[in-house]
Amino acid sequence: MAITIQKLIQYKQQQRPIVVLTAWDYLIAQLLDECGVDLILVGDSMAVALGYQNTLPISLEEMLYHAKAVRRGVNQALMVVDLPFMTYQESVTQAMHSAGRVLKETGASAVKLEGGYPEMIDTVSRLVRAGIPVMGHVGLTPQSVNQIGLRQKGKTQESRNRILQEAIALEQAGVFSIVLEHIPADLALEITQKISIPTIGIGAGSDCDGQVLVTSDLLGLSEKQPPFAKVYTNLRQTITQAVGEFSQEVREGKF
Repeated sequence: MAITIQKLIQYKQQQRPIVVLTAWDYLIAQLLDECGVDLILVGDSMAVALGYQNTLPISLEEMLYHAKAVRRGVNQALMVVDLPFMTYQESVTQAMHSAGRVLKETGASAVKLEGGYPEMIDTVSRLVRAGIPVMGHVGLTPQSVNQIGLRQKGKTQESRNRILQEAIALEQAGVFSIVLEHIPADLALEITQKISIPTIGIGAGSDCDGQVLVTSDLLGLSEKQPPFAKVYTNLRQTITQAVGEFSQEVREGKF
């Protein structure tokens, strides 16, 4: 049966770990779905796969294009799409327009927004009241790279308290799940125990309700690996070898 938001919340109650991976095209989405991944995120991390230095340059149109391809490969997993930088921060109206386009044009089930500051809480609340499911994201928020960098967050007591309060506020605003990125494991555990919705960790220890990785990192395709990503295979090496063998056979007239 298809995974729903309600089922994810049941998984937390049942202490059943939630598996989340990213996809940006039909083929990978189809494979992940067939493998039984619970949630497929069309993440703005796709920007790096498209050659950008970080997530900031990717546009809503690019996200929509790739999300449509992913949707065609997904039958069971819950599909969530990141709203890219500056497509929801300007105003509630802008966020409503962007999120509405994602749901209407791609067939996704929900959108993900970064941050838990007061203005974002208001935006999330309005989106949820309009019938748009929202996934939250606190801790390291990559769209704020120019302001906060990519270092682990939550190291000071002040920072810990802020992240915890943001997570609680997001739950109260109506998000169905929260990504906890690159924060201390004990802080992630505290948040996971204090809120009733699933937490999805990435570089936040093993005590979250689920875990997410960027699929290209998991498969060893990325040129640079995040410090918290485990590489399960090295497709970069496999592909290089295969292309090299093909090229050699062609040039030697064997293919």
